[in-house]
Amino acid sequence: MTPAAVILTVLGYIAVLFVVAWLSGRRADNAGFFTGNRRTPWYMAAFAMIGAAMSGVTFISVPGSVAVDSFSYMQMVAGFTVGQFIVAYVLIPTFYRLRVVSLYEYLDDRFGVASHRTGAWFFFLSKMLGAALRVYVVCAVLQLLVFSHYGIPFWTNALVTMAFVWLYTRQGGVKSLIWTDTLKTLCLVGSLVLSILFIMRALDLSAAETAREVARSPMSRIFFFDDPASGRYFWKMFAAGIVLLVAMTGLDQDMMQRNLSCATPRDSQKNIVLTAVSQIFVIFLFLVLGVLLYLYADRTGLPLPAKSDQVFSMVAVEGGLPLVVGILFVVGLISSTYSAAGSALTALTTSFTVDILEGTKQLDDCRLTRLRKGVHVGMALLMAGVILAFEYWADDSVINLVYKVASYTYGPILGMFAFGMMTRRRVRDRWMPLVAVAAPVLSALLQFWARERWDYQIGFELLIYNAAFTVIGMYILSQRNEK
Repeated sequence: MTPAAVILTVLGYIAVLFVVAWLSGRRADNAGFFTGNRRTPWYMAAFAMIGAAMSGVTFISVPGSVAVDSFSYMQMVAGFTVGQFIVAYVLIPTFYRLRVVSLYEYLDDRFGVASHRTGAWFFFLSKMLGAALRVYVVCAVLQLLVFSHYGIPFWTNALVTMAFVWLYTRQGGVKSLIWTDTLKTLCLVGSLVLSILFIMRALDLSAAETAREVARSPMSRIFFFDDPASGRYFWKMFAAGIVLLVAMTGLDQDMMQRNLSCATPRDSQKNIVLTAVSQIFVIFLFLVLGVLLYLYADRTGLPLPAKSDQVFSMVAVEGGLPLVVGILFVVGLISSTYSAAGSALTALTTSFTVDILEGTKQLDDCRLTRLRKGVHVGMALLMAGVILAFEYWADDSVINLVYKVASYTYGPILGMFAFGMMTRRRVRDRWMPLVAVAAPVLSALLQFWARERWDYQIGFELLIYNAAFTVIGMYILSQRNEK
């Protein structure tokens, strides 16, 4: 697949994306931007959420990860499913009852303004880093396939990508995202299934033979019960999956904006449950694709790239497969990236405007619109800057980096919500920023101590320890306040 063909495919998808975003968001007001006017049908939200929860990181990094981690990711997916039910039946009723625009308004009502802003700032940090990582991996692939061929530097690549993301989300916000996420789901799942079928044909395998090849491969091992010290140990990944889902979906302004756009809590719950079931099958197919990619590379003598994140792109674009496979790869990659980046940009704009800036509730609709558009531009420029920073820093599988970032930054948010919902205690609100900063620091020290002292690897379940330190700190504050 030539660089020109990649460019034409990208521009074709962007054209369709802009048409969908314009048609769905041309009459959106501030309520439409922030909450979609709470009129989204539950079945549309569910279909959109299948793709919304998966970014370019899933599309690229999950298939490539099977060489090292096998199918162990399914252990975490099992935890994700349990976490989805917690979100549906614990968090959704609370947020609908309070009629929040931003999730972190709950912390203001429960504890005070310092807790509210602490939660918002940690979300801001989490989402900015996580979204930038997701866009970075796609920019890196496009740099390899297109921009380097024409001598265009990476910083231009990042700025152009974020300019397109800003353009298609600048008007409609959540109202547009539901429709563009629906387009993304169609492209993502279609690209995944068709890529598997074309690689099966190239390997001359039937469906039954493919199932046997995948089952025989050592890369298809799912369960790891043998070594509790390993980061892939079942119970560690299962527990981490539960808390990561609750934190990264249930307490994430980005993901919950879609769920809260449904008319009723019941509709939102149906959307979440259907999404949970669908994602099990979709992620499993990504892992199957990973085994087929390595099998194809082995049989054709194709040299493997240095980074596992580049396996899919190399096989699809440069592996001698039909042109349509490369086109499917680019469409799936671009659709997942633009949707994930667009939703993150919308959520960051919403949270920064509603939670962090002072006095926005007193603004009339016209002034709020001007402020919101200015914040939107600022968020796009900041994300582009973070993407450039990752170009010089990232050296791990991006799926691992995303969860590492989440384990540190979502912990205080999870701890604050857990303490608020499981107890009736009040805390000294002004000390909450100190507790929220101390918890990740203590978690990092615990992770280092466990590795050096006991040779025990704390993996993604670090989020649990992080949230626990936050809860302990809040309990200490509440005790002192009561005395």
